[in-house]
Amino acid sequence: MKIFDAHFHIIDFNYEVKENNGYMPPSYLTEDYQEETQNMNIAGGAIVSGSFQGFDQQYLLKALSDLGPEFCGVTQLPYNVSDEEIVSLNDKGVRALRFNVKRGGSEDLAHLSDFAKRVHDLVGWHSELYIDSKNLPDIEETILSLPAVSIDHLGLSKEGLPNLLRLVDKGVHVKATGFSRVDLNVQDTLKEIYQANPDALMFGTDLPSTRAPKRFTSEDIQLVQDTFDEAAAHKIFYQNAKEWYRK
Repeated sequence: MKIFDAHFHIIDFNYEVKENNGYMPPSYLTEDYQEETQNMNIAGGAIVSGSFQGFDQQYLLKALSDLGPEFCGVTQLPYNVSDEEIVSLNDKGVRALRFNVKRGGSEDLAHLSDFAKRVHDLVGWHSELYIDSKNLPDIEETILSLPAVSIDHLGLSKEGLPNLLRLVDKGVHVKATGFSRVDLNVQDTLKEIYQANPDALMFGTDLPSTRAPKRFTSEDIQLVQDTFDEAAAHKIFYQNAKEWYRK
């Protein structure tokens, strides 16, 4: 099954990496990622900036250069970034703006509405939220006013799943990533999200599984394959994310 890896990290200590909430990530270079996924049919993906990388762009541009044009970037930027910088990053393969509500290290949610609309109008980027879905009602009205939004890691919690499903029904996308991070039944949740919107789910390895209780394994791929027929699995593993990231 061909995979567009919708969520993974590259961690290169030749560039800025800083402790976040007492956590310092391991080194994980492009060659580490390529080696770990060599037996998977990876046909592109999205490199996601972590809380521990703040607003640094240099590691991301290096990783995009190393991995090639089928890969794109999801970055964190300060609200006062210039239009010229956003356009330059887009030209180099960045395709989304991330707000890390769970861990910090990104711009404040107070700027979500204006900033998300600005980058979408300027270069067509969607915005990605790492947030516990139980907190989605606080910003639901804002999210529904935005042109394109995705939520990381299945929204994390069973308590917030109804909130997430309401947004999925309205076109919000969801990353099927980090299965050991979540407090819900993964298989049942995947089915409910797919039923609400077959275009919403986007599979990712979440490598190198920073802070996760259990590292990604091929069992995560098998779980999706066991849950869906081949056509649905193709959408989840490849088609939905490839279209979402415009690759």
